Amino acid sequence: MGNSYAGQLKTTRFEEVLHNSIEASLRSNNLVPRPVFSQLYLEAEHQLISNLEACKRPGTEEEEEDDGSESSSPLIPYQMKPPPEGCCTTDGFCQAGKDLRLVSMSNEQIEVPSGFLLIGAKSPNLPEHLLVCAVDKRFLPDDNGRNALLGFSGNCVGCGEKGFRYFTEFSNHINLKLITQPKKQKHLKYYLIKNAQGSLTKGPLICWKGTEGRTQQSSSSSTSSILSQPPESPASSTTVASADYVAGNNQNALTGLLQTGAPTDQAVSRAVIGASASQINRESARHHSTVKTNTISFQNMARPSVIGNLANSGPPKKRHRGWSPDSSSAIETLSIQSNPTAQTLGSKAVADIAELACMTQSSLLGSISSPLPTSEEPVVVPDNLLKICRTRPVIFKGHGNLPYLCGNLNDIVVSPMLQNCYRNTQTFPRAYEQHSTSVTTVLSVEMQILLTVYYLAQLGKRQAGFLAERMLSPKDHLKEINYELVTGKVGALGAFFSSLCPEGDIDTLLEKYSLAKNGQGSSLTTSFKKFDDSTTQRPAICSVSNKGTCQIHPVQLAVARKLLSHVCAIADSSTQNLDLGSFEKVDFLILVPPSEVAYQQTMLRVKQSGILVELGLETECTANQCAEQYVMKLTAEAQGKFEGFQQRALKSPYTLFILIHDHAHWDLTSGGMFSQSEPFLGLADRIVNCKEIKEALNVLTLQVTSFPYVLQTQQTYISPYNEIHWPSSCNSEVNLYHENNKYFGLSDFIDSTYSGHKLPLLRYDSSFEAMVTAVEERFPKMHSAVIWTYILIQHYSAAMMVTAGHSQMKNYSSVETLEIVQSLTNSTRNCPNNHGYMVLLRIPSISLAALAYERLCQVRHRLGLQHRFEIILGTPNTKINISQHFLTQLKNWQKIEDPDWKPETYLDLEDLPCILILSGADPYGESFPRSAKYYDLRLINSTCLLRTALEQELGLAACYVIPETSGQTMIVNDLSESDLDKPGSTDDDEDSVAIEVTTVADSGKNSNNKRQRSYSNQSASSRSSKTSSFLCDSDPFSPSGAEDSARHPLNAEPVNIGDGGGTREKPKLRSDSVQQKPNHEAQYSEKYRINLDQSDNNKSSQRTSKTFSVSSSIQTSILEQMSSQCPRTKAASQPPTVFLPKLIYEIVTKVDSSGVAKLSSFLPHHSVNWVTSFHPSLAKMMTSTEQSLYYRQWTVAKQNHMDFNKAQNRTEIFHPRRLLLNGPPQVGKTGAYLQFLSILSRMLIRLMEVDVYDEEEINLKPKEGFSLQQKESLPWPDLESFSKLSFDYTVHDPKYEDASPVYSRDLVNNKGYKANKKEDDIYLRRQTTRMRLSKYAAYNTYHHCEQCHEYMGFNPRCQPYDATLHAFTFSCSMLGEEVQLHFIIPKSKEQNFIFSQPGRQLESMRLPLLTDKNPDCVKSPVFTPTTGRHEHGLFNLYHAMDGANHLHVLVIKEYEMAVYKKYWPNHIMLVLPSIFNNSGVGAAHFLIKELSYHNLELERNRQEELGSKPQDVWPFIVIADDSCVMWNSLNTDVSKNATSAPAEPNTLERNVSLKYVLQHIEATAEISHYALCGVRKWSSKITNLHFVEPFSRCHLHDFLLLNVDLTQNVQYNQNRFTCDDVDFNLRVHSAGLLICRFNSFSVMKKQIAIGGHRTFHIKSKVPDAPMSISPSQYICAPDSKHTFLAAPAQLLLEKYLQHTSNHLFPLSVRNYSHPVLSVDCYLNLGQEITVCFVSSRPHSLNINTSGLTFSGLLLYLCDSFVTANILKKFHFLKGATLCVICQDRSSLRQTVVRLELEDEWQFRLRDEFQTANSQEDKPLFFLTGRHV
Repeated sequence: MGNSYAGQLKTTRFEEVLHNSIEASLRSNNLVPRPVFSQLYLEAEHQLISNLEACKRPGTEEEEEDDGSESSSPLIPYQMKPPPEGCCTTDGFCQAGKDLRLVSMSNEQIEVPSGFLLIGAKSPNLPEHLLVCAVDKRFLPDDNGRNALLGFSGNCVGCGEKGFRYFTEFSNHINLKLITQPKKQKHLKYYLIKNAQGSLTKGPLICWKGTEGRTQQSSSSSTSSILSQPPESPASSTTVASADYVAGNNQNALTGLLQTGAPTDQAVSRAVIGASASQINRESARHHSTVKTNTISFQNMARPSVIGNLANSGPPKKRHRGWSPDSSSAIETLSIQSNPTAQTLGSKAVADIAELACMTQSSLLGSISSPLPTSEEPVVVPDNLLKICRTRPVIFKGHGNLPYLCGNLNDIVVSPMLQNCYRNTQTFPRAYEQHSTSVTTVLSVEMQILLTVYYLAQLGKRQAGFLAERMLSPKDHLKEINYELVTGKVGALGAFFSSLCPEGDIDTLLEKYSLAKNGQGSSLTTSFKKFDDSTTQRPAICSVSNKGTCQIHPVQLAVARKLLSHVCAIADSSTQNLDLGSFEKVDFLILVPPSEVAYQQTMLRVKQSGILVELGLETECTANQCAEQYVMKLTAEAQGKFEGFQQRALKSPYTLFILIHDHAHWDLTSGGMFSQSEPFLGLADRIVNCKEIKEALNVLTLQVTSFPYVLQTQQTYISPYNEIHWPSSCNSEVNLYHENNKYFGLSDFIDSTYSGHKLPLLRYDSSFEAMVTAVEERFPKMHSAVIWTYILIQHYSAAMMVTAGHSQMKNYSSVETLEIVQSLTNSTRNCPNNHGYMVLLRIPSISLAALAYERLCQVRHRLGLQHRFEIILGTPNTKINISQHFLTQLKNWQKIEDPDWKPETYLDLEDLPCILILSGADPYGESFPRSAKYYDLRLINSTCLLRTALEQELGLAACYVIPETSGQTMIVNDLSESDLDKPGSTDDDEDSVAIEVTTVADSGKNSNNKRQRSYSNQSASSRSSKTSSFLCDSDPFSPSGAEDSARHPLNAEPVNIGDGGGTREKPKLRSDSVQQKPNHEAQYSEKYRINLDQSDNNKSSQRTSKTFSVSSSIQTSILEQMSSQCPRTKAASQPPTVFLPKLIYEIVTKVDSSGVAKLSSFLPHHSVNWVTSFHPSLAKMMTSTEQSLYYRQWTVAKQNHMDFNKAQNRTEIFHPRRLLLNGPPQVGKTGAYLQFLSILSRMLIRLMEVDVYDEEEINLKPKEGFSLQQKESLPWPDLESFSKLSFDYTVHDPKYEDASPVYSRDLVNNKGYKANKKEDDIYLRRQTTRMRLSKYAAYNTYHHCEQCHEYMGFNPRCQPYDATLHAFTFSCSMLGEEVQLHFIIPKSKEQNFIFSQPGRQLESMRLPLLTDKNPDCVKSPVFTPTTGRHEHGLFNLYHAMDGANHLHVLVIKEYEMAVYKKYWPNHIMLVLPSIFNNSGVGAAHFLIKELSYHNLELERNRQEELGSKPQDVWPFIVIADDSCVMWNSLNTDVSKNATSAPAEPNTLERNVSLKYVLQHIEATAEISHYALCGVRKWSSKITNLHFVEPFSRCHLHDFLLLNVDLTQNVQYNQNRFTCDDVDFNLRVHSAGLLICRFNSFSVMKKQIAIGGHRTFHIKSKVPDAPMSISPSQYICAPDSKHTFLAAPAQLLLEKYLQHTSNHLFPLSVRNYSHPVLSVDCYLNLGQEITVCFVSSRPHSLNINTSGLTFSGLLLYLCDSFVTANILKKFHFLKGATLCVICQDRSSLRQTVVRLELEDEWQFRLRDEFQTANSQEDKPLFFLTGRHV
């Protein structure tokens, strides 16, 4: 909707009005002077004012508000919809009858949803009251009455009804009873706020005025025009205009600065910001005629007024549901105020201009759309505008709309930079109050823009050009540089430098040198004799390179574990976004930037780590050849690797794929921003945010970066919980990870610049900067990067000539450059292997880098230095290329025999003396060798002041060093040529006797007190030209040359600390090195050399003589020692030296008043933007996590950012499988994530493995004389033969090693067994082994493979929670009452049960027949009692059953029903009655058996009705422990040899399914005659017993088939907690029933350290009682004041007998021939007491006790079968102990009397005890006596 009030320009010249208005605004005393645009468009404003006045009419307040409503149409009679029948119609109440009046609700607690506000509505029937309602704030105006979304959204706070989408509907609900059309502007009157007492009160009036007023009065619409971006052309992209042209040739250039528009990142034009307002005024008349004929027709410009623009800025109509205040259309029209203190524009310092540019350039938008047509006449851009202006004018978008522009739009750039500086500030007036700023002092947006333009107009020529370059993006910088090089505009610059040479053209001079070198000249021949170093004395030894394999350091391992921990956290979350249990292996793909060196470097580390072999992806033979398949350069050509990775991920659901996006901050371009010139841009987005990759459940994305804040915006895909920050290796000077090296990063370089460091590692070159300034003044139209590069080339060329002996060139280079070049050329002299230093020269422009490479190579060749050092051009897309001479040297040093070998990474250039020219817009994460001594960053892009851009450049020099020790200097710089005339120390230092070495830590502490910048940061060449003469005249290759007279680094030996992740090898200090050079001695040497050039100063002369006398004797020995050191040793003993532009240096080292580095306040990246310019700064001590939250709150992604699409999809949240690893540059991130892959693979393997008990059976008796021929491996037992076997009473299960042995004759003959006292915690002592899970394993809840999803209930097609609860009641004679159990039966399992037809009552559980033959079905129902193991219990039997149909029932306690149902929604559950909540496993076994027998009877009746025989119903059930994990089958093959020698059995044990085991046992002939069938416990130590006896008649444990028919009269003891299976086995055998163990099968039990019997904790009922309770406290005397315990009485009794029976039965201890007689039960009395079990039942089978004398008698809950006559058959030792246990004291006395115990046993009153339970817990009582 447009604006029709834009008027025409007045007849006054636009330029004069502009100048006068700016001047008047600046001189005005009014805080908010009249806007300049209001003066320029007075006609339009007068017209608008007149229209507004005409529209006004007298009336009430409501009538005025109605004028500003959504429509200006006449009032229509409104018929209110009748209220629903029966609802409330009382005024002040809603239709639900809830009071809405403010007076009634002022103290009510009202829940307001997010994004809603409490509003007071006025009712015409209650004028004295306000009605409280909740309204979506998007439909309300802001503080300026603007930006209210049309329509309505509100809630009723009375009844809570929500979702009213129309105000008409809402007004009816709150009973406004209107007679006119309801309008929110008329009835929503006030904000409601809380006062100091917390009561709700009337707040400020809602500002509806002017928000949407008069929007319908305009006859036509107009919108803000946006210039379309023209195609790039040389004329439009490279022309540079000086300030003179701005001021004199065309006034429209500056006029354009005040217009509006929007630029693009592709805009490559110059911003013209040259002249002051006074210059414009003076020059306007002179060029009036030119302007008059060629400028834009400003008389025809149509400019919408401010108010008109606001009318256009409103929201769309109601049908536009997608509009919100956050959309771009709303943001464009926000009226913003900014803090004046934060936007002060008074300083003219270049650094401040840079900061302003940094703030503004970040707001460049994407492509510019074509201007929309308006009703006004268009403004024509003349064709000859560019010719007149000599550059493209830049129109800054300000306050208001831009008229329609047409014509030659290619010559104009429209920029919103000024507008974006101040946007989003006035929409937060309360934010100013929070920061103690008064709202009344905030300048208007228009005023701020005018002040900014006025400030820009005051800039001089160089500052204007400086700021203009900052308007260009880094990409546009390179384009303009390339254009200047291609068009030859730099020719004048080259000619200028050539003219500086003292002998004319510098090429001519070099040619003369070349002729002299070849013997064709005589005058210069002597100079080149210095290059013959064959006679130079070299050291006899040289440090040898120690290149080992990739080494992982403790901190890298710690980071890898943190990564793994986060992955496990994702897997453990309830979202099920990652199922680690379903993966068998790990695969990966690493994405790296399109740099050949970075690609080869990453691939080398993959090879060295051996990760491919470890993950099983490749063999050792193919790993090196196939490594390239796992590393991908982000280029269009390499996209096939990703497609292969994607296909592997889709085809391998059981492989976890890790997509590693290394250097993730590099390419943030959205995948939709495709560029033909750079097709790789946006490729990272198309891969990382690929829909298939994001949705693949087996793909995990890891983004790795040193600059995480570029990915931490409001639209980030990465959860803050999924960020892994590199830890600090030291905390409070404590080495946390025991590292032998210390990371030396940016903060350490900055610390070296403060007082305490005489030789800082971070410097700038002031003489170089001075020359740059002079040349830029001479060539103002030349791009600064071209000028800087040409000057640096000149310096390096002159330095090489000076090094060659031509001192006349010393004045054409700086001391810093001389230091670099001389150190490089002299380095090889001190090593017999010609090891040298590397100099890294950073030139971002590839074209300029190529120019520098060509020029420096030419100079080097003509000077004959081509064999002394190499010059290498490093570009992103090319491989490293060096000459054959140096290639041979590298092969010799590294002992490489491959004739085709070439260096592939910069690390391969170790020890090579070279200048590496590193080009490319950004570094790509390449690592550099430890021999890199200098990092020359003087040419980095100073115009791109972004935090990422600067930090990644400064991060090039980061490295590892040996940590400092007390009394040693770890960071020492060579006292080279640049240090000669730097002030060293005071006079007091010269007289100092003590030698103290200052360490880094000391300097850091000193700098906290007084952070003074060291003088040595500045250039030395700016202070003394005589020093330069001294340097250049010295012989650079003689032992007494300039360098050796001052260079004395410490002796050191190299130590390999690995290269993983960019770490470097640094040496350890030699402990025997005593000739270390203290700092004060370095100062003496320095002063001595300085004073050689200051002999005219008497004070200096005196200092010289004093210094010489003090230090000369020490200096000689140090010179001899240090001059013989290998350059590798020197370079390895210290971090490199970094040279920066002065501007960058000051930014990096600058801190604000709170101590926060200035660099941290910069915008993170050009692809992100601040939410508002009014945002808090980072705090000084912010952690990485706090910084992440800061950037997530205050930055947003631009349209070209890869995360921008997430902002469009508001339903999308954080990606659940994406992590971010953040670590400083060169810290070792590559090695860390490769180690992460390793431990992740090991963990997955570990998840596929379990710890199973591996214990040999105990109490095995030796059997002699058996015959193997008689014991063949029979598949099934023969009933007749098996019945003749004797029962083995001895317990062989190793878990009962602590239990009492069961008496048998074999036990006596073997005199028992060795009893080793063990701790009670069996989980700490039992032996286990790790086993790989087979495909037939049972799983816990963490396993979610695709095959068993439906079985587990996670298949979407099944309804897992649609389960019903059924009661099942039966009579139990043992309990003496009816028992009611509950079944939880899922719908999917109802076919296993029988329900009654009328009411669907549960009748029975289906049982098969003995005659059924179904190979895909298991007959026996499986019951698994469990407690406390809802997560870890192995209840997933899908794979164990091999997919066969089976019935599995979990037996759980009532209080655990909900949690088990949650984790196992598709399992049948049998819920025990609540009275068994505190019972042990015996109760579960008892009820399972009772239920099963009752169900068997029901099924027999049902089958009989169907015509089947009752005895044909299957009588077996399976009772399995919840830790049974795998089953094995043992096959034996006994072979005979020709000599009839004893044959060795060949055993073959294999994993089999549970289905196979059960079907095999179920197929046993006459199986119904067996009471119990089971398998043995698995052990890796297979004994001969298993070969001899395929079947055993012995105890069964943990896994058994129970015949509920035969064992009808034998019950489990429902009271037991321990050993209930041994007790049950003995009673089954005594009943004459068969127990058969299949020795060919074994079950593996997983070690589960939680749940089971460990859920029972014995603790006191008294809160303050001690936690440790001894077993002797488990009992007490009746009626005593003993502390009662909160534990079941049976558990206390069993634990007491287990631990204290040695005192209770003293005659029984280790007395195997005289056991304790236990009648009808087995209780554990400890491993040293033997128990003899006998049954009192008639016709029972008992052990022969004739002639056996017992040492004790144990009577436990005796029933009527135990009589006095039975007991009198047994004989006891004198003094034997009697223990009678009963339910209560009465039963105890009755038992003593009934059994006539007093006849043979003596009792004492004090021998009566009870368990330490209170009466409500029903304690057990027992009486002890002695046999007389």
